[in-house]
Amino acid sequence: MKCHCSDGIEEKKGDRQADGLRRVALLGNPNVGKSVIFGLLTGKYATVSNYPGTTVEVSQGNIEIEGRKFVLIDTPGVNSLMPMSEDERVTRDILLSERPSAVLQVGDSKNLRRTLALSVQLAEMGLPMILDLNMQDEAMDRGITLDMKAIRDRLGIEVVGTVAPERKGLKALKAALIKEPTVPDVQVTYDSTIEDYARTVSGLLPEANISPRSLALMVLAGDESLGPWLHVNMKESGIEELERLRDECAQKLGRPVSSVIGETRLALASELTEGFMQKTEETSGSFAEVLGRACMHPLWGMLILLAVLFGLYEFVGVLGADILVELVEETFFGKYLNPLFIRLVEAVVPTKFLQEMLVGEYGTITMALTYAIGIILPITTTFFIAFSLLEDSGYLPRLAIMSNRFFNMMGLNGKAVLPMVLGLGCGTMAVMTTRILESKRDRLIATFLLALAVPCAAQLGVIMGMLGAQSINILGIWMLTILGVLLFTGYLASKLVPGKQSDFFLEIPPLRVPSIRNILMKTWGRVFWYLREALPLFVLGTFVLFALDKLLLLGVIEDLASPIIVNVLGLPKEATAAFLVGFLRRDYGAAGLFAMAEQGLLDPVQSVVSLVTMTLFVPCLAHYMMMIKERGIKLSLIIAIIILPLALAVGGTLNWALRLFDIPL
Repeated sequence: MKCHCSDGIEEKKGDRQADGLRRVALLGNPNVGKSVIFGLLTGKYATVSNYPGTTVEVSQGNIEIEGRKFVLIDTPGVNSLMPMSEDERVTRDILLSERPSAVLQVGDSKNLRRTLALSVQLAEMGLPMILDLNMQDEAMDRGITLDMKAIRDRLGIEVVGTVAPERKGLKALKAALIKEPTVPDVQVTYDSTIEDYARTVSGLLPEANISPRSLALMVLAGDESLGPWLHVNMKESGIEELERLRDECAQKLGRPVSSVIGETRLALASELTEGFMQKTEETSGSFAEVLGRACMHPLWGMLILLAVLFGLYEFVGVLGADILVELVEETFFGKYLNPLFIRLVEAVVPTKFLQEMLVGEYGTITMALTYAIGIILPITTTFFIAFSLLEDSGYLPRLAIMSNRFFNMMGLNGKAVLPMVLGLGCGTMAVMTTRILESKRDRLIATFLLALAVPCAAQLGVIMGMLGAQSINILGIWMLTILGVLLFTGYLASKLVPGKQSDFFLEIPPLRVPSIRNILMKTWGRVFWYLREALPLFVLGTFVLFALDKLLLLGVIEDLASPIIVNVLGLPKEATAAFLVGFLRRDYGAAGLFAMAEQGLLDPVQSVVSLVTMTLFVPCLAHYMMMIKERGIKLSLIIAIIILPLALAVGGTLNWALRLFDIPL
């Protein structure tokens, strides 16, 4: 293996937008501070949109440095440019189809080998780039010193060091951006068989925005995600010839080509790293390391997890769902805002119909906005703060390690804990977060389990309030039933959904003191997303409820459903309305059950049966609309068809068992 100069590619027309702005792609491994760098460079003026043909959202923001203007594209985090997930495919396709004028790669100073393995791939693509080695403070804490001049001289590109949360190195990074970027002066030499076939395949490929050699290596590695691009740009006979050469190369090599390519790149990255990095005795962080190991210990890790969950409940369930909701919903909306709007609408809007649509029982203002902002927003905001705190501290990857064995029982791996934990805040956002899972199979199973057995913070807060007035036995029955259903249905789904379980690879960052700035930036971004994405869905759901009421269908649906509620679940007929509104607003459904319990209309058996059924009930409209957006209407409909009878069956079985065996509650 040796290094030699890579071939550059002349600047294409795609380097600039129609308005003349140069495009810079921000690229890097997950969890290297890329989003913080994006926020520091672009400020608050960023647009977010789905990448064409996918559900993956890509942020873009404008930069102006010394009078020069750029568009910065924040690509999804990647571990390789031979994609294993939809996020990685989008990043590769941005480079392949749009060819930015430069790539700004953000890397982790503590893990130079992983960073350089990605740099090598960018060099093979012939892309001009700047390397930002971030997290330099954490590297120093670990006793890692990087020879920045040696890296710069060897790679032949601009290399800067940053500590993003403290804005250190930002000036040097901006200065590097306005210089003319260059292609890294490194390239891997592979096994002679791969090299021979790469030259042959390169000659058959059409012109592209990245080097023919890099495309040839993707073809030989069996990159199926490249298929759509090939079918658009090549004839079928040419694609068949590529497939023949790919199979012939693998046969001659005697092992997977992708493995050989990956190993060779890592070997070069390791060789380069040894020349650039010095490891000395750590200057600090010993307590953080001990705590980090304890978080993954079978015993201490479980105790720490219980402490984290207790803190999460107190912060979100008590502060968010109780104190802040009472302040915002009951005081601000109930005493001031809603009465003001009611008087204003009655004075300005002439017809009774429009008045009721705006401020009636199912009004856009009195119901939708009160629900979305007065009830859900305080809960999701506190959860987003807590989630950002866990994320920025480095605890979440350790939680994934701790829970890997648990999720293996459901055909998933430890990464699934991230959307599941986020689902306890807002199921709508959690469904979107399933994109971090590698395969369609994993994303489908996780989406199903989120819809079935993970209550959002708003619903959970109401459930906890209702369970708080009951005995410890009822709490235990509720928790064991939900957990049992989660495990059983997850196990069945892992056997029935076709596909192979994804391998579990996860970078474990060091534990660190979270940055207040990072937490605020992440929380604001997620709150803004909630207001932009979820608020319109709540308005739509309330309008549907209003329309059903005006068409007199609400009562008809209640009459049709009440026999199941009464005869199967053993609940009063009045509970039917709670389950009906639960589809549009599941926490309101739970709140209806809570009010019935407060009025003495539910005995202990009925309380636990109603809460179990409501928890397993079909997701709220906003959650369901996000499922359609991510998984498609067909799969979302199938999931709903499975969940509804399953929830009723579990509730009915629990009602029968508790009464038959006279279990003390």
